[in-house]
Amino acid sequence: MDGDFRTGFVRDPAALKHHPALVLNADYRPLSYYPLSLWPWQEAIKAAWLDRVDIVAEYDEVVRSPSTIIRIPSVVVLKDYVKPQKRVAFTRFNLFLRDGFCCQYCGSTGDLTFDHVIPRARGGVTSWENVVAACSRCNLRKGSKSLRQAGMSLRKPPRQPGAEELRNSGRKFPPGYLHESWVDYLYWDAELEA
Repeated sequence: MDGDFRTGFVRDPAALKHHPALVLNADYRPLSYYPLSLWPWQEAIKAAWLDRVDIVAEYDEVVRSPSTIIRIPSVVVLKDYVKPQKRVAFTRFNLFLRDGFCCQYCGSTGDLTFDHVIPRARGGVTSWENVVAACSRCNLRKGSKSLRQAGMSLRKPPRQPGAEELRNSGRKFPPGYLHESWVDYLYWDAELEA
């Protein structure tokens, strides 16, 4: 039976891909909340072997070599502090995160794209202050018209977010899967309710 597992694992290396490790900075905060800072189990074991991380929680599953049995890490902490970035990259993902993954015209969360508030055809620039998340329907409806011409309004004015603001926004969108060993480390700095 044990041989079947080893053979199957060699043929299907994805067999243990469902055991990611939550990566925490040296201050015990995740490197990022959205996307959640996760490493494949192989990277977590390699980093522990190279003494770059401390393992603070483990899965019940193990991996074996001819001479060693290692429990798979579920939470690792970097030994060296990684300074968070201050500058926020202007990407589609960060734009959607800033806008809460919803259309800034109608509030829909489906079929998102982005829209220039002042259309490029009218001199609008591609910047944090002029681009918003929009569903395809609203984007087509607005086209190259101004908000007034289209009879539309924004839910909130677009602006450049700060890095901490985006990190906090990311905490509102937990991934579909959270291992029980991660929960204490994901929200430990959240304000407690009285």
